[in-house]
Amino acid sequence: MRLTLIVAGVLIGVVLGIGGYTFIYAKGYSYLTNNPAACANCHVMDGYYASWQKGPHHIVAVCNDCHTPHNVFGKYAVKASNGFRHSFYFTSGRYPDTILITPGSARVTENACRSCHGEITSAIEPHGGRISCIRCHAEVGHL
Repeated sequence: MRLTLIVAGVLIGVVLGIGGYTFIYAKGYSYLTNNPAACANCHVMDGYYASWQKGPHHIVAVCNDCHTPHNVFGKYAVKASNGFRHSFYFTSGRYPDTILITPGSARVTENACRSCHGEITSAIEPHGGRISCIRCHAEVGHL
């Protein structure tokens, strides 16, 4: 019994130690902020970050405004989900060179478009219909 507790304690310590080191080394704390520079922590995002800086939305929106829901719970739930997925793929080396938006992230981004541009979208959509903003404007935030 006592040996089991010691082994469990050592395992928990190792997991927390490696997790803590990785969190600090990978600047995981920066993802808890609203700073767009956090998105460029990974080199694969450099081009997206640079193009956002040159695009029209950088004056009025940061990454979280378009890529996370506009409520605290939703924002951090999406950040946690995406962060885990991104960390897994980067760590395992299975991240694609061309980043493709997931269906869930597409819904979040679509809702963000409508949150800011609702007056425009409601004026151009057919009765009860819904046109995808990002189908035609996929590169608005990232030139």
